[in-house]
Amino acid sequence: MTALPSFPDRWQVSDPVLVTETFSSRIWKVRNADGTPAIVKDLKPFPDVADELRGAHYLSWRDGIGAVKLLDLDGYRMLLEFGGDRHLVDVLDTEGDKAATEIAAEVMQRLFSPSSSSIPDDLQPLRERFASLFKKATADRDAGDRSIYVEAAEIAERLLSNPREIRPLHGDLHHENIIFGPRCWLGIDAKGVLGDPAFDAANMLYNPLDRGDLCRDPERIGFMAATFARVLGQDVPAILDHAIAYGCLSSAWHHEDGNVEEETRELSVAATIREVRLRC
Repeated sequence: MTALPSFPDRWQVSDPVLVTETFSSRIWKVRNADGTPAIVKDLKPFPDVADELRGAHYLSWRDGIGAVKLLDLDGYRMLLEFGGDRHLVDVLDTEGDKAATEIAAEVMQRLFSPSSSSIPDDLQPLRERFASLFKKATADRDAGDRSIYVEAAEIAERLLSNPREIRPLHGDLHHENIIFGPRCWLGIDAKGVLGDPAFDAANMLYNPLDRGDLCRDPERIGFMAATFARVLGQDVPAILDHAIAYGCLSSAWHHEDGNVEEETRELSVAATIREVRLRC
């Protein structure tokens, strides 16, 4: 049994209930002094904890526009606005994939709206985030293997060298990280990245993770790419190029973890997106 935590007195929160625990954090639902709910994300000291802290700084910068509000940060603990209980995947299940995609596009539009605040100085540059893909592509190239990793790395290099624009990014936008509650649909669990906004759109094409039938559907890929291209002011081929690069980056992460099943899944989606891209 997980022991009940103690939080900073200044938070004035009570009645903690453990919502979920992952390898990286414990998520508690608490009650504010006025009786309203809030969330505490209690990070564990794992190797990529800097990713989560950058995400906290990104949320602070957004200040509730398109994402949940960061109410306070105490070391590795975040006090967050309660964003809601309904996830975007629930809309997909009840209203269909196109409805869910339109909501994601609306959230994306708000996430990329201007802010008068200074951009956090610790956001991770997108080129740095792609390190695992470049490493895998180099290994394949040195082995004489013209793999999809090699092709994706070349695409990524072209995109990173000539970004359409550079903005703060959520970094992990997908159906489980978009929720609905008291205010509206909001992004949660940000990573805090700096780069081309199409990177955030790319992740959506690979989700939900358990819906391979959708993720490998050429019509769905085309609809999502067109929807996000419209919102971001980019063209469809650019969104698809970002999606190919992103999928192979994710596959490279799974390769490093020895997760063959997930690596294979991501590569199969990337291959389908590549086929759609070739027809553009």
